[in-house]
Amino acid sequence: MNMSRTRDTRERLVVIGGDAAGMSAASQARRLKGPDELEIVAFERGHFTSYSACGIPYWVGGDVTEPDQLIARTPEEHRARDIDLRMRTEVMEIDVDRQRVRARDLESGAETWTSYDKLVIATGARPIRPDMPGVDAPGMHGVQTLDDGQALIDTLAHTRGRRAVVVGAGYIGVEMAEALINRGYEVTVVNRGSEPMSTLDPDMGRLVHEAMEGLGITMVDDAAVTKVLTGEDGRVRAVATENAEYPADVVVLGIGVRPETTLAKAAGLPLGSHGGLLTDLAMRVRGHENIWAGGDCVEVLDLVSGQERHIALGTHANKHGQVIGMGVGGGYATFPGVVGTAVSKVCDLEIARTGLREKDARRVGLQFVSVTIESTSRAGYYPGASPMTVKMLAERRTGRLLGVQIVGREGAGKRVDIAAVALTAGMTVEQMTALDLGYAPPFSPVWDPVLVAARKAAAKVRTS
Repeated sequence: MNMSRTRDTRERLVVIGGDAAGMSAASQARRLKGPDELEIVAFERGHFTSYSACGIPYWVGGDVTEPDQLIARTPEEHRARDIDLRMRTEVMEIDVDRQRVRARDLESGAETWTSYDKLVIATGARPIRPDMPGVDAPGMHGVQTLDDGQALIDTLAHTRGRRAVVVGAGYIGVEMAEALINRGYEVTVVNRGSEPMSTLDPDMGRLVHEAMEGLGITMVDDAAVTKVLTGEDGRVRAVATENAEYPADVVVLGIGVRPETTLAKAAGLPLGSHGGLLTDLAMRVRGHENIWAGGDCVEVLDLVSGQERHIALGTHANKHGQVIGMGVGGGYATFPGVVGTAVSKVCDLEIARTGLREKDARRVGLQFVSVTIESTSRAGYYPGASPMTVKMLAERRTGRLLGVQIVGREGAGKRVDIAAVALTAGMTVEQMTALDLGYAPPFSPVWDPVLVAARKAAAKVRTS
């Protein structure tokens, strides 16, 4: 049904997507402009809003007991702030010329056109699903949304067998492997790459591989799944590579995500080389003064390489939303870019990275030196000290920090934040050696492992 637009003197903001970026933008805009100035209409095709997708593996694994614990703000809470939030409603089309969107109620099938003065696109990312036989069979699961997480938990509750295969060994794949181990499953991880965690250099990924095998996870590297085998009941029973089959009662896809920009592309909005929307520093879609975009559907500037990247993280999405909301509400804010910081874990192994890998630096034409050091999380004599490996890249001659990777036990992961700040500030490894970091034996050696790596990198720069 095509409904005509009835308007008053207020501006109307339409938001597509009810998670981090979209609802942060709507909430910030509402703080700046009351309902007498700005009408806000938001569309969300799922059952939940403002939730932590990053927490789904911990819900599946039992560390989080209820999905409500992952929800920052419910639809009712948004509506109480005069945001017209329409759940289970999917936007099917953006008409840029006439400034309107076409949305479908997923329960009734009814369609309506809604006009806008300002538009926020926060459509997120979609899981990569390989085009192969059986990929949609019962027992196959992605874990992008809370609906996905609930579907997987329901499958685990009703599946008799205890064999699980995780396809992919990035952040989601590694975290889901841990979740399934915690649930008592026999877990096989099939990974296309030479080592897990392709966001690390292979030598650091090897440390993750060894730790995962130590937890009883079967690692299959350099292998691509070619098809999914099903039983007489149509459910998944195994995944196959070119050389082997791996029995499975449940399969989780952890291959990664791509920007969900189908609507934007159809509307003729500008996309980058990674398929994400291109915006200016204020998160306005380039060439469109009244359209903003944020979250997993956009590309952002890498402050280290100077190139655009697609990084799907809730930290960025929330910041994007704040910046967008300021702009929509008449204020001013910018999102300057990222350095690519991420942290994860598999059981007690912590994995962190920021900046460029070796292949990233080569791709953009940077000459660099790299060093790797072994240290401990605390003073070696203090109880609980655990080993930690730190790898650091610095630009040859200038000594500018380019990237850091850390793999270790408790206390290792968040040390990457030191490097993230140094990268953002454009510091050299020589300058880092003088950083005045906190020290006491329960927290670190007298020389923090990151600074030990910086000293070694600085020495290598001086002789390169």
